[in-house]
Amino acid sequence: MARNEVRPIIRLRSTAGTGHTYVTRKNRRNDPDRLVLRKFDPVVRRHVEFREER
Repeated sequence: MARNEVRPIIRLRSTAGTGHTYVTRKNRRNDPDRLVLRKFDPVVRRHVEFREER
């Protein structure tokens, strides 16, 4: 069975420049734009913004 494109796999990259990423899924109907979340970056040991990259 094929994966549904309504919930694609996305990669969230840290804006701190450390190269740390999170991999998650998002719902395109609820979030059609690029996702920006504030999450913990273990390299700099603080919360920073993570932006969606495709």
